[in-house]
Amino acid sequence: MKRNLSLWLAFPAVVGLMVFALPSAPAQQAPAADMGKVHGHVTNPTGEPQGGGSVSLSTDGGNTLKFTFPVDTSGNYSGEATPGTYMAVYRAPDTPPGKMVDDLPGVKVVAGQDVEANLDMSRQAYIDKMPEEQRKQLEELKQKNAEAMKANVLINHLNADLKVVDADQKDIDGASQAAAQQLGASAQRADIDAKANEIRAAKYADIESMMTTDTQAMPTEALLWVKLGYAQNGEKKYDDAVTSYKKAIDLEQAAKKPRLEVIGVAEAGLGEVYARTGKVPEANAAYDAAAKDDPTRAGIHLRNEAVIFFQEHNTTAQVDAANEAIKIDPNDPILYYIKGQGLIQNATIDPKTNRIVLPDDCTAAYQKYLDLDPHGQFADEVAGILQQAGQKINSSYRAPKGH
Repeated sequence: MKRNLSLWLAFPAVVGLMVFALPSAPAQQAPAADMGKVHGHVTNPTGEPQGGGSVSLSTDGGNTLKFTFPVDTSGNYSGEATPGTYMAVYRAPDTPPGKMVDDLPGVKVVAGQDVEANLDMSRQAYIDKMPEEQRKQLEELKQKNAEAMKANVLINHLNADLKVVDADQKDIDGASQAAAQQLGASAQRADIDAKANEIRAAKYADIESMMTTDTQAMPTEALLWVKLGYAQNGEKKYDDAVTSYKKAIDLEQAAKKPRLEVIGVAEAGLGEVYARTGKVPEANAAYDAAAKDDPTRAGIHLRNEAVIFFQEHNTTAQVDAANEAIKIDPNDPILYYIKGQGLIQNATIDPKTNRIVLPDDCTAAYQKYLDLDPHGQFADEVAGILQQAGQKINSSYRAPKGH
């Protein structure tokens, strides 16, 4: 499951930008000849960009605004003006007429050049003029913003680790294929399996190491505990995996906006641990909870339950799990194969014909598999079983040439 952490942090606008008197007069625009350029950035008292409003140029201390430029959402402005020395005046969108928020004297515009004029309200001189209550609010706001920035640094680190985990999980899923490619076409199956297990072990260890560190750094993030449980399960550290998955479930269920996918994956992970340790009732309960709490992925959770029991050679449990999964997705051929493989354990041999006698529901499961996937991975195997039992194949299956 791919899932990145995200933390939305918005820096609040500073409360009550100070406003100073500014005698207003109609703006006067000069002819376009011999113009110079001016640009700059407006910073509010928190040290963040002050978007919106305008910057004007004045030659008489702010009484007359000769050139006015809009400030964009990033706090930047630019424009042209005739050569001269000006005071730059910033006004916010809600600044009353005749008032200003900040000023910067001595802005010298030169023909054919571009001068930078930044208005920085985080300077100490500006802050010293603020009323005591506003200075107190500003310090509190700066502290919150610093904490948010620190949290963002941690979040970025955790997201980078989760990307590595996603890549490791893909490598685990493709370990057998990678092992076969590394060892070459002449490699024995036992050697390929050993190499694949070596690849998996290294990846599980890598995930466990990262997630152990990350759960310590942010113990309240359920997704990190899910990934840790995944690695521990792969390493057969089953008790540790149970603890991690339960921690994830408790954290996410207690969240203001629980993520159903995280809860479902944690519960399904818990189900896998129980299935692999022979605790069938506990496994069934955990997978049922995953299907209930994460309904959009219910079919995936129950399908995986059937696959895990199949891998563990628990024939009764795999048949029951396959039946439950079929109720949600009756068109998934692998479920019928798993069901048939479980039911074939109840087959007998006819002493007269020496043919295998399949239970009726086993025959039906195999026929359904071939009907849904007549050229699938297990089609030849299933067809061979049905033929040995003297059953007519009721599908479009065709045996390969030479059979």
